[in-house]
Amino acid sequence: MFSIWYDVWMNFQQLTVFREVMKTGSVSDAARNLHRTQPAISASLKALEASLGIELFQRDGRRLLPVPEAYYLLSEASEILDRLKSAESNLSGLRDRTSGVLRIVAMPGPSAHILPRFVSSFIDSTPDVQVTFATRSSPQIRSLIAAQSFDLGFCDTSNTLDQDLLCDSENLFCKCLCALHMDHPLAKRDVIQAEDLDGVPMGVLQPNHGTYLETTRAFAERDAQFNIRIDAQYFIPLFHFIEAGQICSIVDVLSAESYLSSRGDQSRIRFVPFEPAVPFGYSILTPYNKPMSRLSGAFVVALRDRVENIIKTRQSGS
Repeated sequence: MFSIWYDVWMNFQQLTVFREVMKTGSVSDAARNLHRTQPAISASLKALEASLGIELFQRDGRRLLPVPEAYYLLSEASEILDRLKSAESNLSGLRDRTSGVLRIVAMPGPSAHILPRFVSSFIDSTPDVQVTFATRSSPQIRSLIAAQSFDLGFCDTSNTLDQDLLCDSENLFCKCLCALHMDHPLAKRDVIQAEDLDGVPMGVLQPNHGTYLETTRAFAERDAQFNIRIDAQYFIPLFHFIEAGQICSIVDVLSAESYLSSRGDQSRIRFVPFEPAVPFGYSILTPYNKPMSRLSGAFVVALRDRVENIIKTRQSGS
């Protein structure tokens, strides 16, 4: 294998010397431009002629007169060298993570604000990185990653499917928060207990989602009535009802972060730690048995760190 790459490298060097001599018409000028000695340039030309089995120049003293075949080789060599140079540049960009393609699919909550801002920051200094960004449900994301349709997916850990066998998964966990209107009587609490919400109208995800069962369990554990008024497929729509003062809800940390990011100073919702704990998990998925590019690998590490930081900040009540 080494000998093959050595031969490729030698041919590349010889063609580079040949093109420079053809361009300058002089061994001495080619030597100066390539920062090599004249004997080295002459030796390279002779080696190229020997490997091709054809004379490329007629020698008249110090003058080199290209034969017709040399002009044909020049056109072919120029195309080869330009393509190799382009490949070298592209590979350098991929190595340094300054170029490449990121294909990302994520669940609706983080897709609204958190991930676009994060991706924007990640590619800010790399204008040659291209991004494909899609929003799907968590089961759809698992299927798309299993089919290798995207480089990475971000979804919740519930509704685990058979496709997980075709995905590599890095899981991050948090404790859900209680979301309530900032003027709600409980909004000034440092922690809200399930019994504090006894009979209070609540918003929840639909019964096939893991948080529905976990929240039901939490209320039952404290002998509190779980009064469901609104159920939705995702947490984000529930925030409209919370802002209207019609419900409270137990929501995941990133949905809370997404709401706060979108509303800023106009936020009308407070997010408070809730007990007993309602766990929620996030999965960063990549296709199984398919090595990640350096760009994708760096993105996964940075995304994990960002999510962990959000979880730490929001669960501390900040």
